This record gives sequence, structure tokens and C-alpha cells, in this order.
Amino acid sequence: MVSPSAFIRTLIVAAFAAVLAFAPAQAQAQQVVTVTTTTITWTYDDAGSDDDGAEYIDEDAALLDDEALAEDADFAATRRYAPAPTLATLGRARATYGPFSVIDGTTVRMAGDVTSSTPRQFAAMLAAFPGLKRLEMTDCPGSLDEEANLILARAIRRAGMETVVPAGGSIRSGAVELWLAGVTRRAAPDAEFGVHSWADEYGREANDYPANDPVHAEYLGYYREMGLNDAKARAFYALTNSTPFDDVRYLTRDDMARFVTLN
Repeated sequence: MVSPSAFIRTLIVAAFAAVLAFAPAQAQAQQVVTVTTTTITWTYDDAGSDDDGAEYIDEDAALLDDEALAEDADFAATRRYAPAPTLATLGRARATYGPFSVIDGTTVRMAGDVTSSTPRQFAAMLAAFPGLKRLEMTDCPGSLDEEANLILARAIRRAGMETVVPAGGSIRSGAVELWLAGVTRRAAPDAEFGVHSWADEYGREANDYPANDPVHAEYLGYYREMGLNDAKARAFYALTNSTPFDDVRYLTRDDMARFVTLN
């Protein structure tokens, strides 16, 4: 006895054969192409470990949050940011925390910008690797959140870290302030320092504010805190603000040595 389902399949096959019998020869000769679509779903965890068992934090979700914040008019009071076409290659890292890549027990490299999340990432890194003392800044375009940038800079100083711009390194904009935070500062002969004015969320730049505005005092106070005397702090601040926000003035290692002591 033929089951109803088998009978139905037989009818379908017979009908298909009849259609092929009456189809034009050219159509019968055409190739049948089968397209297979594969959907891959990526799942991200907030934390994990590398091959050596060192803890790391996956920042993909946090990065999306930061990008959303960047579109908010209240994202940051001021910002210093000067991107470059490419980022330096960091090589294999034991662990990564935002723009930071831990190379060994004493050295961390930085490539990328500072967002509102970066101070927290830095703190998590120091908690996992308390022996870090050398911060190599390979390619750092600056800050999207200048308040976070100054918080991070003071954390670098409290940690007693040495800041280094290695051979071929480039730091720009707010990243120069981070480099100033080192208890000792080093730079290769070809190190590049890019400076320009900050801008607020309304597009106003430093020179658009009166000379006695408190926003200037915050920067001057920071430079003095990092070891510049009052005259050099004012001279360096004036130098950075002499270049518009949408441009960059590049300085050499010797230029920076006019304002701060290099080791």
C-alpha cells in the first residue's frame, strides 16, 4: 500500500518531468546554479584570557557605547584629537585594555585614542599588571574626551610610569599631555609631537575664550603640576593654541626639550 505522502511525492516528480519534456532545448541545456548562504553569528564576552592565562577585556561593546556618546553634544567639554592614516603595529600582546597592549611585566604600549572609557581600562590593566612602569606611545592621535584624558594623565603620574615615544613613534594632540605625565620622559630622535588648539562641543577654540576664563587655568595648572614652571607652562599652552583645531603643528624632540626635561 502506497502512503499518501509517497503518492504526493510521485505526483510532484511526474509533474516536474512533464515540464522538462515540453521546455525549450536551450532552457534544458542551461546550468543550474545552487547558491548557499551561510550566516555566522559572533558572540562577544566581556572578559576572557589569552594563551598565557593573562586576563583581558574585550572592548568591542564599550567602543560602540563610546561612539554613541561621541554623537552626544555633552560627550566632552573639550577635546584634542588629530588622527593619522594608520596605527602602528603593536605585535603580540599578553593582554589588551582599550588602546593599551601589555608586552611584558613592566612594559605597556599605547596606540589609539582616549575615550571616556580609557581611564577605567588603564585602572583595570594596573590591577592585573601592577609591575608596569614603562608606557611606550607608538601612535596616539589624542582624546575624544579631554576630561578623561586629564584623569588618565594624572593616573599615569601617580603610577610613577616612564613615558616613551620610540623610534618612528607619533603622538598628537591630547596624547602629548599624556606623555608629559611621565615621571621621566623619553623620545627617540625621530619622535613626532603634533599640537593644536582644543575645541569644545560648540566648535569654539581656546582663543575664542577670554584670557581670564577658568578653562585656561585648568590647562596651565596641569602643565605646572607636570613640572613646567609658570613661564614655560604659558609658553607651551600658547604654542598649542596658535594652531587651529583642524590643523596640526609638528614638533621635534628638540622642540619639546625647550619646555620639559627629557631623560
